[in-house]
Amino acid sequence: MNEFEKMSQGKLYDPNEPALAELRKRAHSLCYAYNKMDENECTPRTEIIQELLPHLGEGSFLQGPIFFDYGKNFKTGKNFYCNFNFTCLDVCPVIVGDNVFCGPNVSIEPPLHPLLPEERNPYMTPHGMTDQEYGAPIKIGNNCWIASNVTICAGAEIGDGCVIGAGSVVTGKIPDGYLAYGIPCRPIRKITEKDSVKLKKELY
Repeated sequence: MNEFEKMSQGKLYDPNEPALAELRKRAHSLCYAYNKMDENECTPRTEIIQELLPHLGEGSFLQGPIFFDYGKNFKTGKNFYCNFNFTCLDVCPVIVGDNVFCGPNVSIEPPLHPLLPEERNPYMTPHGMTDQEYGAPIKIGNNCWIASNVTICAGAEIGDGCVIGAGSVVTGKIPDGYLAYGIPCRPIRKITEKDSVKLKKELY
């Protein structure tokens, strides 16, 4: 099993193993190229995002700037959208459903580090200094809205039809159909037909 496979399966891995480090550098270069490009340059932006995110669903749009560690472990359904400053440290699979919208400054963060300093601190290998890391996958269901400045942590799961309030830190599991927010994020109440904008007469 190579280091990319270990990493993707949530096992301890060496992040500075040369082949893995090259994959990460390539992804960072693609992010840099995408971020400095005008959004009206549709064809080159599309080519970059297709190389960076081979599992991006049809009809998706990433505003930019974006920041991915690998890109290869990020998979979405159709019509994914993210606003400015979207970060995804995809050391483990990040699976996103259809019609998921992310506000500005959303971070998806599967990486984990040992809690004991003697297991976390850098050490020397034949290819240079490195450290021990691991991670846990993240799943976001269909038809979710992730509001601005939300952080989704390793191992989190968000059910279908959820709204995650601004500034929340998601660490666990959010059931289908809930409005959830807070630090840590917790289910507040079910979203119902009473939440329809059709009932908000002041909007018309």
